[in-house]
Amino acid sequence: MRPDRAPLADRIAGRIFLLRGLRVILDADLARLYGVETRRLNEQVRRNLRRFPVEFAFQVSKQELAHLMSQIATSNRGRGGVRKPPLAFTEHGAVMAATVLNSARAVEVSLYVVRAFVHLRDAVGRSKEIERRLAELEHRIGDHDGAIREILNALRGLMQAPPSPRRRIGFV
Repeated sequence: MRPDRAPLADRIAGRIFLLRGLRVILDADLARLYGVETRRLNEQVRRNLRRFPVEFAFQVSKQELAHLMSQIATSNRGRGGVRKPPLAFTEHGAVMAATVLNSARAVEVSLYVVRAFVHLRDAVGRSKEIERRLAELEHRIGDHDGAIREILNALRGLMQAPPSPRRRIGFV
Protein backbone atom coordinates (compact mmCIF):
# COMPACT_ATOMS: atom_id res chain seq x y z
CA MET A 1 0.00 0.00 0.00
CA ARG A 2 1.38 3.40 -0.92
CA PRO A 3 2.01 5.60 2.14
CA ASP A 4 -0.11 8.47 0.79
CA ARG A 5 -3.09 6.09 0.47
CA ALA A 6 -2.75 4.39 3.86
CA PRO A 7 -5.23 6.68 5.65
CA LEU A 8 -7.81 6.11 2.88
CA ALA A 9 -8.75 2.66 4.21
CA ASP A 10 -9.11 4.18 7.69
CA ARG A 11 -11.34 6.96 6.36
CA ILE A 12 -13.44 4.41 4.52
CA ALA A 13 -13.75 2.28 7.66
CA GLY A 14 -15.24 5.33 9.38
CA ARG A 15 -18.05 5.37 6.79
CA ILE A 16 -19.02 1.72 7.29
CA PHE A 17 -22.07 1.12 9.47
CA LEU A 18 -23.77 -1.91 10.94
CA LEU A 19 -27.23 -2.28 9.45
CA ARG A 20 -29.44 -5.40 9.59
CA GLY A 21 -26.49 -7.23 11.07
CA LEU A 22 -24.32 -6.43 8.03
CA ARG A 23 -21.47 -3.99 7.59
CA VAL A 24 -22.51 -1.56 4.87
CA ILE A 25 -21.45 1.66 3.21
CA LEU A 26 -24.10 4.08 1.93
CA ASP A 27 -24.45 4.97 -1.74
CA ALA A 28 -23.42 8.63 -1.32
CA ASP A 29 -20.20 7.67 0.47
CA LEU A 30 -19.39 4.97 -2.07
CA ALA A 31 -20.11 7.29 -4.99
CA ARG A 32 -17.87 9.97 -3.48
CA LEU A 33 -15.06 7.43 -3.10
CA TYR A 34 -15.49 6.21 -6.67
CA GLY A 35 -15.56 9.76 -7.99
CA VAL A 36 -19.07 9.68 -9.45
CA GLU A 37 -22.37 11.27 -8.56
CA THR A 38 -24.68 9.28 -6.32
CA ARG A 39 -27.41 9.27 -8.95
CA ARG A 40 -24.95 7.84 -11.49
CA LEU A 41 -24.01 5.02 -9.12
CA ASN A 42 -27.67 4.25 -8.37
CA GLU A 43 -28.49 4.39 -12.07
CA GLN A 44 -25.85 1.76 -12.82
CA VAL A 45 -27.15 -0.41 -9.98
CA ARG A 46 -30.70 -0.21 -11.37
CA ARG A 47 -29.43 -1.11 -14.84
CA ASN A 48 -27.61 -4.15 -13.44
CA LEU A 49 -30.02 -5.39 -10.76
CA ARG A 50 -29.11 -9.04 -11.39
CA ARG A 51 -25.60 -8.27 -10.11
CA PHE A 52 -26.92 -6.85 -6.83
CA PRO A 53 -28.86 -9.45 -4.83
CA VAL A 54 -30.15 -8.40 -1.40
CA GLU A 55 -26.96 -9.62 0.31
CA PHE A 56 -24.92 -7.20 -1.88
CA ALA A 57 -27.09 -4.06 -1.79
CA PHE A 58 -30.47 -3.05 -0.39
CA GLN A 59 -32.60 0.03 0.11
CA VAL A 60 -32.48 1.42 3.63
CA SER A 61 -35.91 1.54 5.32
CA LYS A 62 -37.35 4.80 6.63
CA GLN A 63 -36.81 3.70 10.24
CA GLU A 64 -33.21 2.76 9.52
CA LEU A 65 -32.71 6.07 7.73
CA ALA A 66 -34.01 8.00 10.73
CA HIS A 67 -31.62 6.09 12.97
CA LEU A 68 -28.71 6.69 10.58
CA MET A 69 -29.52 10.40 10.27
CA SER A 70 -29.19 10.75 14.02
CA GLN A 71 -25.93 8.75 13.95
CA ILE A 72 -24.18 10.50 11.08
CA ALA A 73 -25.77 13.96 11.33
CA THR A 74 -27.30 13.96 7.86
CA SER A 75 -29.25 17.10 7.10
CA ASN A 76 -33.03 17.25 7.06
CA ARG A 77 -34.98 16.32 3.97
CA GLY A 78 -36.03 19.89 3.12
CA ARG A 79 -32.54 21.30 3.55
CA GLY A 80 -30.62 19.51 0.82
CA GLY A 81 -30.36 16.15 2.58
CA VAL A 82 -31.46 12.79 1.24
CA ARG A 83 -34.89 12.79 -0.34
CA LYS A 84 -35.34 9.04 -0.43
CA PRO A 85 -33.72 6.22 1.52
CA PRO A 86 -30.24 5.46 0.20
CA LEU A 87 -28.87 2.17 -0.99
CA ALA A 88 -26.60 0.30 1.40
CA PHE A 89 -23.78 -1.76 -0.08
CA THR A 90 -22.09 -4.68 1.63
CA GLU A 91 -18.44 -5.48 0.91
CA HIS A 92 -19.40 -7.60 -2.09
CA GLY A 93 -21.85 -4.97 -3.32
CA ALA A 94 -19.17 -2.27 -3.16
CA VAL A 95 -16.86 -4.38 -5.31
CA MET A 96 -19.68 -5.14 -7.74
CA ALA A 97 -20.46 -1.42 -7.95
CA ALA A 98 -16.86 -0.78 -9.01
CA THR A 99 -17.26 -3.29 -11.83
CA VAL A 100 -20.48 -1.77 -13.18
CA LEU A 101 -19.04 1.75 -12.99
CA ASN A 102 -16.09 0.56 -15.06
CA SER A 103 -13.77 3.44 -14.24
CA ALA A 104 -10.09 3.21 -13.29
CA ARG A 105 -10.67 5.17 -10.08
CA ALA A 106 -13.54 2.89 -9.03
CA VAL A 107 -11.39 -0.20 -9.53
CA GLU A 108 -8.46 1.34 -7.60
CA VAL A 109 -10.57 2.59 -4.72
CA SER A 110 -12.51 -0.69 -4.49
CA LEU A 111 -9.31 -2.30 -3.23
CA TYR A 112 -9.25 0.15 -0.33
CA VAL A 113 -12.94 -0.42 0.34
CA VAL A 114 -12.32 -4.16 0.59
CA ARG A 115 -9.33 -3.54 2.87
CA ALA A 116 -11.51 -1.38 5.12
CA PHE A 117 -14.15 -4.12 5.39
CA VAL A 118 -11.43 -6.71 6.10
CA HIS A 119 -9.87 -4.43 8.72
CA LEU A 120 -13.23 -4.13 10.50
CA ARG A 121 -13.79 -7.88 10.28
CA ASP A 122 -10.34 -8.49 11.83
CA ALA A 123 -11.06 -5.97 14.57
CA VAL A 124 -14.28 -7.79 15.45
CA GLY A 125 -12.41 -11.10 15.43
CA ARG A 126 -9.77 -9.69 17.76
CA SER A 127 -12.41 -8.34 20.13
CA LYS A 128 -14.17 -11.72 20.20
CA GLU A 129 -10.85 -13.42 20.98
CA ILE A 130 -10.23 -10.94 23.81
CA GLU A 131 -13.76 -11.51 25.08
CA ARG A 132 -13.21 -15.29 25.03
CA ARG A 133 -9.92 -14.95 26.94
CA LEU A 134 -11.51 -12.67 29.54
CA ALA A 135 -14.33 -15.17 30.10
CA GLU A 136 -11.76 -17.96 30.48
CA LEU A 137 -9.76 -15.87 32.96
CA GLU A 138 -12.91 -14.97 34.87
CA HIS A 139 -13.80 -18.66 35.06
CA ARG A 140 -10.31 -19.55 36.35
CA ILE A 141 -10.42 -16.76 38.92
CA GLY A 142 -13.83 -17.98 40.01
CA ASP A 143 -12.36 -21.45 40.58
CA HIS A 144 -9.45 -19.95 42.51
CA ASP A 145 -11.79 -17.87 44.67
CA GLY A 146 -13.47 -21.05 45.89
CA ALA A 147 -10.13 -22.73 46.58
CA ILE A 148 -8.84 -19.66 48.44
CA ARG A 149 -12.04 -19.56 50.50
CA GLU A 150 -11.55 -23.21 51.50
CA ILE A 151 -7.91 -22.56 52.47
CA LEU A 152 -8.91 -19.56 54.59
CA ASN A 153 -11.63 -21.55 56.35
CA ALA A 154 -9.12 -24.33 57.08
CA LEU A 155 -6.61 -21.79 58.43
CA ARG A 156 -9.28 -20.21 60.64
CA GLY A 157 -10.11 -23.65 61.94
CA LEU A 158 -6.46 -24.26 62.77
CA MET A 159 -6.13 -20.87 64.46
CA GLN A 160 -8.91 -21.55 66.92
CA ALA A 161 -7.80 -22.97 70.23
CA PRO A 162 -8.61 -26.58 70.63
CA PRO A 163 -11.59 -27.12 72.84
CA SER A 164 -10.35 -27.60 76.40
CA PRO A 165 -12.13 -30.01 78.65
CA ARG A 166 -14.58 -28.06 80.77
CA ARG A 167 -14.11 -28.21 84.45
CA ARG A 168 -17.13 -28.33 86.57
CA ILE A 169 -17.67 -25.43 88.82
CA GLY A 170 -17.90 -26.18 92.49
CA PHE A 171 -16.42 -28.73 94.87
CA VAL A 172 -15.19 -31.90 93.37
